[in-house]
Amino acid sequence: MAPTQESPRRREVLAVLRAADEPLGVTETAGRIGVHPNTVRFHLDALVAEGLVERRIEEPSGPGRPRTVYAPRPGMDRRGTRSYRLLAQILLGQLASRGRGAREEAAEAGRAWGRFLVDPLPPYRKPTAAQSAERLVALLDDLGFAPEPEGAGETEVPARIRLRHCPFLELAEEYGELVCPVHLGLMQGALAELGAPLTATGLEPFARPDFCLAHLAGSNDPAATAG
Repeated sequence: MAPTQESPRRREVLAVLRAADEPLGVTETAGRIGVHPNTVRFHLDALVAEGLVERRIEEPSGPGRPRTVYAPRPGMDRRGTRSYRLLAQILLGQLASRGRGAREEAAEAGRAWGRFLVDPLPPYRKPTAAQSAERLVALLDDLGFAPEPEGAGETEVPARIRLRHCPFLELAEEYGELVCPVHLGLMQGALAELGAPLTATGLEPFARPDFCLAHLAGSNDPAATAG
């Protein structure tokens, strides 16, 4: 079924319904457009299926059969184009204008969301370093980073994690000084929430052309950072 924005006739039918003071039947709608009722009926059925129009049954005020009428569904049309990347660019541009503190603000935002997004542990349970790394990798995988721990096993803790995909790649290429600290903050916040005995100490953006590299270390290690 063709989307509304690809069908001029369907857009016209929807416009007529929106301009009407009350729900319209097929014949009334067809008359206002000047086409055959069967043509309008086809497009009305499509608009109902798309969730843009409601079909109602009106009980007659006198003798006669109930009448089927159509009205636009209340609310804004949700079929239009989204520009979330533009919104992200606007917000990142504003944050970047704040100067030297912008990077730390981005990292702290990442830490807050890392604490929120990680799967919590049962009460009173402290994870091992290996379990913490496993949970971190699972979170990164859920977020679309395609993580690959280097040299990890059931009891081994990876010192580094390759991130082979960036879910914010274009933004990272444009605003890497802010987006990459968000990524590092996500890892630090998640590990802190778990009470993990390790943290993320750094992130090398595009360490190789096909991956970024996250570094892990024990949280008591002098090289480790909380952010």
